[in-house]
Formats: sequence, structure tokens, C-alpha cells
Amino acid sequence: MEQAGQGAQPTKKPAAEVTLRLFGLADVDAMMAWASDPQVAAPCRWEPYESTEPLLAFIHDAVLPHPWFRAICLAGDDDRPVGAISVSPTDDACRAELGYVLARAHWGKGVATAAVRRAVAAVFGEVEGLQRVEALVDVANVASQRVLEKAGFRREAVLRRYCVLKGAVKDMVIFSFISTDTVLVD
Repeated sequence: MEQAGQGAQPTKKPAAEVTLRLFGLADVDAMMAWASDPQVAAPCRWEPYESTEPLLAFIHDAVLPHPWFRAICLAGDDDRPVGAISVSPTDDACRAELGYVLARAHWGKGVATAAVRRAVAAVFGEVEGLQRVEALVDVANVASQRVLEKAGFRREAVLRRYCVLKGAVKDMVIFSFISTDTVLVD
């Protein structure tokens, strides 16, 4: 299903139902499978992990205490994380920033779109006062832009020379989803 009036195109249904759940320390090996992939890490702020020790520290110090950081799982896959999605508060209580990452084996299958839809459906009900979820995407990352568009986010603008990412100054596209937008979950 797509949101009417958003100009969205039909999406492929993921091979399995996408679920979101809290991470645990026991997820380190599953997370290492995609967090160590240079292609997965390329558009992210972090470098690929080379061992589980720093990844375990990241899960312990950043993921577990985070107010809204979830594992992306596929039903029937032993509840093993194939990616992660987070909604991070900003200095303004009415706004939060969305981030997501997905194992390369699941790219192009609708998994990221389904995860974004589920996250947005949940977060507005769970985070008091939240009115807007934003996502910033490198202008060169067309696939991630399509994920957001298919999930019902609206493209707002290109922010020229907005940030430094891995040593390069990047133009970013800002997308938003507000609390009055219609959320459709697969």
C-alpha cells in the first residue's frame, strides 16, 4: 500500500515480514555481519567494524541507552537483526532524526521501506510531543531517498555543503514526515 497524494510508486513486498525490536548484547555477531561490510558503512558516519570488541562497546554504550534504537528483523529468520533503525531526539522536543542501515543482502527488497514505515508508526505514539521526523540523505544516495519517498516522507530541500562525511563536504537532501501524515504499514 502507498500513501495517496504523495506521488509514491508501488513497492515490492518484502520476502518476509519486517519486525522491529530492542537490541541486546547477544546481537553483536549478527550485527557484525553487516556492520563490517564496507559497502554498508559507506554512506554512514562510522567506518566498517573490524572486530566485535568495539561493536560490543557501541551496543553497550550507545545502542542500549538510546531512547529509540531498534533491530530490523525478518520473521522466520530466528529474530536475527539484518539492520538497525533509530529515531534520535534533537534539541527541539517536537523534532527527531531518523537513521537506518541494512545488510546488503536485503537491499532492493522493500525491507528498509517496511522498517521505516513501522518505525514512524510506532514513534509518534511512543515519543511525547513529537511532531516531525526528519531524515538527511547524501544527494548521491538515490536508493535511500527512494526508501524515504516510498515510506511517505516528503522531500523538502537540498542542503548545499551541509556536512562533512568521512572527510568530504556533502550536499544532503532533507526529508520529513509529520505527525498528521498518514502512516501505512505493510
